[in-house]
Amino acid sequence: MHGAAAATVLLATAPDAFARHLGGTPVALVTADTEGYVAVVGLRDGRIVERIATPAGPRSIQTVGRTAVVAHTEGGSVTLVDGLDLRVRRVLRGFGEPRYTAAGRDGRIAYVTDSNRGEVAVVDLARDRVVHRTDVGGPARHVTAFADTLWTALGTKAERIAVLDLSEPTRPRLAGHVAPPFLAHDVGFTPRGARVWVSSGDRGRIAVYEAGSHRRLFSFAADAPPQHVTFLAGRAYVTSGDDATMRIHALDGRVLRIRAIPQGSYNVQEGWGVVLTPSLSQGTLCVVDARGAMRNRLRVAPSSHDACFAMAR
Repeated sequence: MHGAAAATVLLATAPDAFARHLGGTPVALVTADTEGYVAVVGLRDGRIVERIATPAGPRSIQTVGRTAVVAHTEGGSVTLVDGLDLRVRRVLRGFGEPRYTAAGRDGRIAYVTDSNRGEVAVVDLARDRVVHRTDVGGPARHVTAFADTLWTALGTKAERIAVLDLSEPTRPRLAGHVAPPFLAHDVGFTPRGARVWVSSGDRGRIAVYEAGSHRRLFSFAADAPPQHVTFLAGRAYVTSGDDATMRIHALDGRVLRIRAIPQGSYNVQEGWGVVLTPSLSQGTLCVVDARGAMRNRLRVAPSSHDACFAMAR
């Protein structure tokens, strides 16, 4: 047993040993988008332990190395939160409408989509500054990266997906576009990077692509759009906030389990053996284990758009 599977068992059966193993305390960081803070939720007991004040309108949040990158879409800024010390390290201004973030492979680079400018911004987290911007030809939103490749959907109902070459990590190059069989919403690399799952913004479908060739391999039914996807322990977790469901799939698309989640639970992220899904309309955070069992459910704020995992001191 190794990797994510070992972490799943350790967190589920011995959370204190899990924390010692990683040198900290496992927490979820959850955006309270109408309140102007990020809630810190202890994954062991499901309690809010702290609130980190941010500029108004925190929307998406993504861990990159030891940093949590928070996008403030309406304010045109990005907050960098130190995930170890749970403090705001810097606020970066000058974005149009920052949306979502993908992590570079070394944990030093963050790729932030800017839908207003049709760009992917490169943030150097060692220097806490934007070092490059790449034009992607449309309103970039959801984004995923693996090794030397990044995919970003160009809109909430996107006709095209931009593919970037990250072989020079601080200077991504637009390598082309993919046209999905529906209007795309979310994108996600499978754990080993061989395939990309593409969810829909206009119908109940998922399409799976071969990452290298951009060839569509197969598609299958999903719940109401828009769907969002993450991966854990060799499975895919697909949420439908409108249908209030989380479908757990094998990587060949077979449905293994369908579980109920609160209405409005759109975004979904995995971290160290659990899956996090916050609710935009209910303000809840649900913590689901790899088998789909509900570990914790708590109300975090009036509205919670996104959540990620961190290991705090």
